[in-house]
Amino acid sequence: MSKELVFGHQSPDTDAIVAAKAYSYLQNKLGYDTEAVALGEPNSETAFVLNYFDEPTPRIIKTAKNEVDSVMLVDHNEFQQSVSDIKDLTITHVVDHHRISNFQTDQPLYYRAEPVGCCSTIIVKMFDENKVEIPAQLAGLMLSAIISDTLLLKSPTTTEEDKIAVKTLAEIADIDYEKYGIEMLKAGTNVSAKTDQELIDSDAKSFTMGGKSVRIDQINVVEFSEIDKRKNDIENAMKAEAADKGYDLFLVLITNVLNSDSKMIVVGEPSSAVEKAFNSKLIDDTMSLPGVVSRKKQVVPPLTDALS
Repeated sequence: MSKELVFGHQSPDTDAIVAAKAYSYLQNKLGYDTEAVALGEPNSETAFVLNYFDEPTPRIIKTAKNEVDSVMLVDHNEFQQSVSDIKDLTITHVVDHHRISNFQTDQPLYYRAEPVGCCSTIIVKMFDENKVEIPAQLAGLMLSAIISDTLLLKSPTTTEEDKIAVKTLAEIADIDYEKYGIEMLKAGTNVSAKTDQELIDSDAKSFTMGGKSVRIDQINVVEFSEIDKRKNDIENAMKAEAADKGYDLFLVLITNVLNSDSKMIVVGEPSSAVEKAFNSKLIDDTMSLPGVVSRKKQVVPPLTDALS
């Protein structure tokens, strides 16, 4: 059996890195030959998680066809979020928890998609279904991914299945998930150590909506003031990247992980569609979004409708 690479989306977050590791481990136990890799540097939160559990950082790739013919995708399916040469590869497996868009294959494949808060939640179920034991270290990593994606089970994307998975993994890893979760989330909010470019790229995803190229980044903070004082520089970086990459709209969602509120900086047109999507006005290219924490559930759907 030929080797396959397993990876999550570009600008990887904790779930993209961990889900690749977890799914690769499971598939190897089931007889496949796989390696988990990443499509970018881990962010500060993910680096904290990998260090906490003494887990090596995955190898970073720019292309895959030079190494393998087939790949497995986790935590994404949209081609613009995947490896640059994805159209030259055979996709054999996908495990995801997002919308399905801009995705097609020439051959049948295994596709598992569920509307849960985290891709790693699905993989926990797959371990159980295949009667494969989750090692304690891997359980800690997967626990971290679910905490990250659901903001410690406070995000509206959180399901009962995510809650069950968290309790199961916390028991295997022998961790107080609430205490650890706060420590982990705070570790990912050290924005002062990042450049403006790193901030707008660290958790960014590209989408096609109504024929428009839309880029949406999310930055977690514990105080909005950390971003407010850098707003002009961040906005200039957004404008430069939008011009360079051809984005019609570039949105940066700044989320306070302690009170579950957000602000959004918007660059590009049609900005009126953003106002329509969230029934709010932009003031100095900024919009307040109380209670909004999920790009997947609270930002992408209304913006897609407004642009359609």
